[in-house]
Amino acid sequence: MPLYLHNSLTRRKELFVPGDPERVTMYACGPTVYNPPHIGNARAAVVYDMLYRVLRRHYANVVYARNITDVDDKINLAAREQGVPISVISERFAEIYHRDMAALGALDPVIEPKATEHIPRMIAMMEKLIASGHAYVAEGHVLFNVPSFDAYGRLAGRSRDEMIAGARVDVAPFKRDPADFVMWKPSPGDLPGWDSPWGRGRPGWHIECSAMIEQHLGQTIDIHGGGNDLKFPHHENEIAQGTCAHDGALYCRYWVHNGFVEIENEKMSKSLGNVLLVQNLLQRFPGEAIRLALLKGRYREPISWSEGLIGDAKSQLDRLYGVLRRMRDVAPAGPIVPSADFASAMDDDLNSPQALAVLMELVTRANVATDEAELGQLKAALLGGGYELGILQQDPEAWFSYASGGAIDVAQVDALIAARTAARAAKQWAEADRLRAELTALGVQIEDGAQGTTWRTH
Repeated sequence: MPLYLHNSLTRRKELFVPGDPERVTMYACGPTVYNPPHIGNARAAVVYDMLYRVLRRHYANVVYARNITDVDDKINLAAREQGVPISVISERFAEIYHRDMAALGALDPVIEPKATEHIPRMIAMMEKLIASGHAYVAEGHVLFNVPSFDAYGRLAGRSRDEMIAGARVDVAPFKRDPADFVMWKPSPGDLPGWDSPWGRGRPGWHIECSAMIEQHLGQTIDIHGGGNDLKFPHHENEIAQGTCAHDGALYCRYWVHNGFVEIENEKMSKSLGNVLLVQNLLQRFPGEAIRLALLKGRYREPISWSEGLIGDAKSQLDRLYGVLRRMRDVAPAGPIVPSADFASAMDDDLNSPQALAVLMELVTRANVATDEAELGQLKAALLGGGYELGILQQDPEAWFSYASGGAIDVAQVDALIAARTAARAAKQWAEADRLRAELTALGVQIEDGAQGTTWRTH
């Protein structure tokens, strides 16, 4: 079935048609590595990981690139304060980012370019833009000449004047136009810098992504992803640079943007003191529960993070893993692929809430099914759908061994359930109730069904 994606550039849902079905290209803006990732960073990583998984169902060769911004004024500041090279800061936080995203089940991208490894490509792109009149040099800076690109503002959906009025624009005296943006800036001796035709300096943020895309994916890519906050100025500036550097060639076919994470319906910000770091959340919740919580809403819409949201996600995972544990001796029937209903939901602009509803319906069916062949089909569909959402990736026993404050003794729980089952069979109801209470005291909730008794942690 065909895949449809909402294209931010055209503001409508469109049939996805790659330029080359034999090599589908996707680029997602990755982290600027100067601090640990927060839950907003995680949502972007999880969303584009999910899209990558869906694309791989449709196409054999998907080249997914997610960059590392390892030169930035905030990195420079942290390095100066600590008296170390910027590489010490960037490598430390890149490692933390990789660790946290792996805990959320994000696959490694095919390519992970670092900005500092692409300085020559950036310089070559700027030289071409200068030669064609789309950029100019002023006081050691290289600036893009925004009035030279008539389509500027199309992604943001605003005129140039509206964008200037609504943004913090540095109106430096050397700018020809207030909207012109810096692609290269001078570096004094106490800051990182590279030699260039315009003197020792360092790149601006926007040129980094355009250069990395050009080098690894080509002039025109299929999909470019990032958070809604990147539409302007970052992605708008990328389009201007990339289009003009390639003589008007299309920069990207489909722009995909994810919504923000709000905290209890408030914008997440340092000033409000409500920034949630992934590493802190992982001390309280399983990574899969955090991931599923981020996918319970449509990716383009804001999601409000709360204890209730993560609690609901964990409860749903308990049910999903519970039925898989009950079917542990059932072999999946046929290939492990999503059901048609699940695939249809995901192919409709990544409708993860609807896809999750399909999985939960499969759980309901599996709880009452007795036919071995049907159970095998249901198990294959559950595992196939779970893979696309990035969940159900561990052994059910490992999932149920997790509990806040320590691990559950699985053997002890199974022994208590077996004793309770025997007591019920002998109609020793008081003993069965006592055993249930003992399980409850351990933080275990049990459910009796046609296939026997299942359990999960509270």
